[in-house]
Amino acid sequence: MRKVASYRMRRVNEALKEIIGTALSQGLKDPRIGFVTLTEVDTASDLSRARVFVSVYGKQAEKDATLEGLRAARPYLQRLIGDELPLKRIPMLEFVYDASVDQGMHIEALLRSSGVEERRPEEAPDDEAGV
Repeated sequence: MRKVASYRMRRVNEALKEIIGTALSQGLKDPRIGFVTLTEVDTASDLSRARVFVSVYGKQAEKDATLEGLRAARPYLQRLIGDELPLKRIPMLEFVYDASVDQGMHIEALLRSSGVEERRPEEAPDDEAGV
């Protein structure tokens, strides 16, 4: 379990996420980088490193190529961060694949294949009689 970040570190994480997200959607031209979603940024308290958790849509080969492209873009992204954030030290970016989205989709597929029907809250039976 990750420890709860201080208010300052949460602000740094959100700022890094915004800068990197903007660069991914507008600035990077690397054809290896596919459809990427930033799920979280976790920066060390001494600003030495920042783990950037990403989810990638596609097959395993596309995921691997995207992570390789992101790692190749690290110097560019760190320069952007240095230009936009007044930090004493620019953290070394480490891109980590976040499998939680894949796990959620797998669980959903298992539930559907098991015959469990989805119920909306308004369709659930009432617990109290006469309501």
